[in-house]
Amino acid sequence: MKERTLAILKPDCIKAGFAGKVLDRILQAGFELVAMKLTKMDVKTAGAFYAVHKERHFYGELVEFMSSGRCVPMVLEKENAVEDFRKLIGATDPAEAAEGTIRKEFASSKQNNIVHGSDSPENAKLEAAFFFSEAELIQNKN
Repeated sequence: MKERTLAILKPDCIKAGFAGKVLDRILQAGFELVAMKLTKMDVKTAGAFYAVHKERHFYGELVEFMSSGRCVPMVLEKENAVEDFRKLIGATDPAEAAEGTIRKEFASSKQNNIVHGSDSPENAKLEAAFFFSEAELIQNKN
């Protein structure tokens, strides 16, 4: 059964001009696009999206970073999407990411790590709903 996950090409990805290369890697890995948009989160929106981390020491910096420029949230679909996407992007810290992962190749630091990926199917649904209405989600018939 196909599963969905939310991915976000973060502001550092867009600013560095890596969006096309990263999206190509995602599509080459067998993910189908269900929804995608270019947006810029303000501090309030970024804070709401990352509210789960509000008590963590990095929350303020994360919110500031995610509201610093444009980003591309997208819903992806594939068998085992959440786990497969997290393998594709690699560890949060690019220094610890496996060779061949997106973060190893493109990210510059633990904070500026190019891409967000949902950590569970449950969170993927909540995160997708944060950015996309049900009407915006394309039903893939393949």
